[in-house]
Amino acid sequence: MLSFLSGWRKHALPVPDEQEAAGALVSSLLLMAWFVEARDPYTGGHLWRVSRYSRLLAEAAGLTAADVARVSLGGFLHDLGKIGITDAVLRKTSSLDEQEYALIRTHPEMGARMLAGHPMAGLVLEAVYNHHERPDGKGYPRGLRGPEISLDARIVGLCDAFDAMTSSRPYRAGMSRGQALAIIQSQSGSQFDPALCEHFLLLGRQGVLDHVIAHSDEGIPLQHCPMCGPTLVVRREQQAGEAIFCRNCGGGFILEQGKAGLLAKPTGEVGDPRALQPEADHGLIRRVIAEAVASMPLQQMLNSTATLPAGTAP
Repeated sequence: MLSFLSGWRKHALPVPDEQEAAGALVSSLLLMAWFVEARDPYTGGHLWRVSRYSRLLAEAAGLTAADVARVSLGGFLHDLGKIGITDAVLRKTSSLDEQEYALIRTHPEMGARMLAGHPMAGLVLEAVYNHHERPDGKGYPRGLRGPEISLDARIVGLCDAFDAMTSSRPYRAGMSRGQALAIIQSQSGSQFDPALCEHFLLLGRQGVLDHVIAHSDEGIPLQHCPMCGPTLVVRREQQAGEAIFCRNCGGGFILEQGKAGLLAKPTGEVGDPRALQPEADHGLIRRVIAEAVASMPLQQMLNSTATLPAGTAP
C-alpha cells in the first residue's frame, strides 16, 4: 500500500496538498477493490467498465460533476465485498449452485463491513451495499423497493448487470450489445429503475457504450486467449515485445504492434507462478483518482458521509 501511495505522488501531476491528500485516501479504496479483480481471471476490466458505464449514465441523467465523480467511484468499488468470497466459488468455471449463490449474495454486506471506519466510506457505501437491490423489492441484501434504493446504487446496479451480460464467462459467451439492451428494457421497472433505463438504452443505441464494452481501459480492448476467451488485459503502459499470461490457463503471449494497437500472440509457453502473479494497474487507478479529485474537493469528499445500515457494523 505504501509503495502504491508513493507511486501516486511520484507520477501524478503537481497538485495542491488538499488534492494530494484526497488522492491518497481514494487510492486506498481503489486498491482494495482491485484485489477482487486480481483474484478472478475472467473479470479483467470489470471494475473500470462498471465505473465508466456509471459515469456515462450519471452524466446522461443530469447529475452534477461532483455527483458523477462519486457514482463513478462507487462503480469501481461496488464488488469490494467479494474479497471475502472463497476462490472455489469466485473462480468456478460453471454455473453456481444454490449454496454457492447464497454465499455470493453476502458480498454487499461484507463490503459494507470492510468500509467501516474509512474516512471516505460515505462516498461509495450506497453503491457497495445496495447495488443488488431492485425496484420490485426482489433484490438483496435487504429487499428495498423503488425510492428506498439510493440513486447511486440504482445506477451502479444497472451498469453492473449490463457488464455481466456483455462479458464472457467460462460457461457462456458474452451477449451482444443489442441482446443486453433488450433484457434491460424488458426488466425496466422490475429489476431496473425506469428513468435510468431510458437514459441507458439511448446511450446504447447511440453507440456511446461501444468504447467500453469488452475493454479494460479507454481505447484498449480485451485480448483473446484461445482457451479462455477475451480475458487478457493489456495495461496502457505496456509495449510491444512484452510477455503477458492468461491468469486462468497460464498460457503465454507476446505483445505485437498491430494497426489498431497491441495484439497478444500465443507463444506456446506456460507461465510459472511468478509470471502468473497479478499486478495492479497503477496507471489506471491513478487516472481514476485524478478524474475524481478534479471534480470533488477533499472537504466535499469527507462530508459525503453515510451511516452503515443496521446489522452491518463489524
